[in-house]
Amino acid sequence: MDGYPIFMMLLSGYILLLIGTGYYFNKRQTSIREFLLAGKRAGAFSVGFSAAASWLTAGALLAVVGFFMLLGMGSIWGFVAPNVIALLVIALLVHKIQSIPAMTQPELLEIRYGSFLRTPVALIIIVVMILFAVADIKGFAMVLQIFYGISNLQAALIVGFSVAVYVTMGGFSAVLATDVIQFLCLSFFVLIMSVLVLSGAGTVSGMGLGQMAMAMESSWWNPMSIGLPMVLIFCFAIIPGWVTEQDPWQKIWAARGQKSAQTGFVLGALLVALVFAGCAFIALGLQFIYPEIARMGFPMGMAKAEPALLNFIMDGGYSDLAVALFAVALASAAMSCTDTFAASGASCIARDIYQRRINPAASMRQMLTVNRLSVLFIIFCATLGSFFIHSIIDAIHIATFIASASYFFVLMGGLFWRRGTGSGATASMLTGFVLQCTLVILDLLWTVPGAPPYLETLHPLLTSHGVIVAMGASGIVYVLVSLASKPAEDFRLAPFFADKARLLTQSAPQNAAQRLMPGMADVLEVIKDNKVYLRVRVDLPQHLSWIECIQQMDATHPHWISFGGFDSIRRCTRPEILHCACLIRGSLASDACLEIEGDGANIRELKDEVAAAYAEIMTTLGIEVPEMTGRAVRS
Repeated sequence: MDGYPIFMMLLSGYILLLIGTGYYFNKRQTSIREFLLAGKRAGAFSVGFSAAASWLTAGALLAVVGFFMLLGMGSIWGFVAPNVIALLVIALLVHKIQSIPAMTQPELLEIRYGSFLRTPVALIIIVVMILFAVADIKGFAMVLQIFYGISNLQAALIVGFSVAVYVTMGGFSAVLATDVIQFLCLSFFVLIMSVLVLSGAGTVSGMGLGQMAMAMESSWWNPMSIGLPMVLIFCFAIIPGWVTEQDPWQKIWAARGQKSAQTGFVLGALLVALVFAGCAFIALGLQFIYPEIARMGFPMGMAKAEPALLNFIMDGGYSDLAVALFAVALASAAMSCTDTFAASGASCIARDIYQRRINPAASMRQMLTVNRLSVLFIIFCATLGSFFIHSIIDAIHIATFIASASYFFVLMGGLFWRRGTGSGATASMLTGFVLQCTLVILDLLWTVPGAPPYLETLHPLLTSHGVIVAMGASGIVYVLVSLASKPAEDFRLAPFFADKARLLTQSAPQNAAQRLMPGMADVLEVIKDNKVYLRVRVDLPQHLSWIECIQQMDATHPHWISFGGFDSIRRCTRPEILHCACLIRGSLASDACLEIEGDGANIRELKDEVAAAYAEIMTTLGIEVPEMTGRAVRS
């Protein structure tokens, strides 16, 4: 505890930096698009560092070092390789995901299948995000317990309070910006610890790095030492869940273009691989410093191997300042993941539950308030859960397996298989969720402490809480029920398949040579990569509610379609559904916003689209057409 005041001073300074970042972005929160998707301005650098930081938790880092100590390179398939592969797979999906006019996965599923799935999937995602955040808080609590002997409660409150303040202020923009800072802190920590641990190991063993590497058994260096069947089992068990996580998809929607998103995720995969390579060097050194742990084997030695790096720091005789700096670096790792999970879970609460089910006419201000309160709720639940969940990696894996079994086939089938239906998706999700939860509960109840998981002893395919069985059942049900049910309507397929989008827009009116009214040219936001965003305020009639306005537009104009409930309606006159004019709620109860985005080379066409959409809204709602006004925003 002697260095605890120093740690708190350093941490306070670090938190003030994060709060300042949140305050900076708070001043830019002019729309829900800005808060949830960082205004769609995220570049490759921000996306890449955030993708890496969000998947490098303090607890997972310690657990990976422990795995390397006990199992060698063969352990990469339990956590490391799936991280890297999942990021690369997501990079391949960018084009498809970013072309869909959604802000959350539940919203995407409603667009594709109908309204039923949105709420249950949102609830599953919220639970998954809470479990991921639990692992972060739990890992940091371990750090502070070993370094300073403080309680779980104090550690959880430190992380929870810090993240809650800057995320509630700055939204997803603050998450992306602070993730860059936090990744740099974590990577410097891993680099420094690699040097210190290897130096300490050299002192203990009297060998250089090359000699230590040669002294290890060849099986330690073999990434296929666990056998090809187990490699495939781990890949099929883990990668699908990480590919379909809500938080990386939210980064795709936040990116300013497909190239930025793809480059960002490839960069993120490289950064993750570099950090875990540093963990392998740390584990190599710890093998010689704590040989008794390595001899214990897996899983018996995991309880000792997981905190081995922290014990090395405490045994190394480092100054209070150095230990405090190490603790702050690990705190940054915990925060970089907790903020992402809190922001992603909160977006589902605000947009998919509150706005979709409770208050469809919610204004932008109300949405921002609910989102900020939801961040606090996610962090509170994660903090509470950290007292009941003891295994960091198991918390991460259980959350992943629930996601994989519940909606992997629902999401992937919706993106690529046009024959998938709402009935098939619903049956698949319920089957996977119920079966996976049942298998997890049975495995936890029947496994003897210190022994391999019970289901794994029955058959290798039941490894990882039987997730492959649950996923298989979910996939089979999805296909069979979809084939047995009525095909999806064309308007539900249009955002996902180009031919259906062209078919949908054939009957839409072609814009006449409409020119914008005076002042319309002022409503233009120029984004990098020559992407433009136009936004016009629409004052709604006092005698009509928001929902009545949406219903009138839908009934009067077949080409105006509300894909995801009553929160917005889109004028589908272009094959690229995302780039069609869309009417959304404004900041107040009495106004709305008409917006469109697209290529900067087509500004005149976009302006004509907005003018035509504005005229149709005014005519349908019986509003006298005023002069359009606005302002230019350039970035």
